[in-house]
Formats: sequence, structure tokens, C-alpha cells
Amino acid sequence: MTATLTDEKYDEVTEALKDVMDPELGINVVDLGLIYDLAWDDENDALVIHMTLTSAGCPLTDVLEDQTAQALDSVVDRFRINWVWMPPWGPEKITDDGRDMMRALGFAI
Repeated sequence: MTATLTDEKYDEVTEALKDVMDPELGINVVDLGLIYDLAWDDENDALVIHMTLTSAGCPLTDVLEDQTAQALDSVVDRFRINWVWMPPWGPEKITDDGRDMMRALGFAI
């Protein structure tokens, strides 16, 4: 059974996940809009990250999982990523900060 994170823990986890960079774009997964939800698995005492990728065929899930483990090392003891494909990711999910970062890299968005 999953539970909602406290606002404080949600903010702490979100801030930590900003250190996880999409290897192809060089922009963090939070501002790219790849994090769909955060929850707590009471049964396994672990954070559950509902996350997607810009493309379902992306071969870099291992890289993102390793980066996530490093980013969350001092935040939670355990986590798991639930890869989500619906709804599909689209550029409308990018935050304003993410859009600024993409523009700085030369993307027209």
C-alpha cells in the first residue's frame, strides 16, 4: 500500500532529484517533467518514484537509476522506480525552469 509523502519530504526528494540529469539533454528529470508522482510504500518502507522517459525505447534507464540512487543516498534508505508510459511524456510537461534551460542549450521551445 502506498501513502502520500509529507510536504516536507516531497520537497526534499524533489530537490534531490534535480541532481538526476537526463543523459541526452543534460537537464534534470524534475524540470523535464519526467517525475509523474512520488509516494511512500509502507509495506516495503521505500520511496516509490513514478517516472517516465522522453521515449519509451530509451536505453538509459540504468544510468538514471544509478544517478537516482546517488541523489537520494542521504534522503531515503530505499526507493524503487515505477516506469510509467501513460500518459506519454510530451514537451508540455517541462517546467518553466526546464524551458529556460532548454532555450539556453539552443532548443526552440
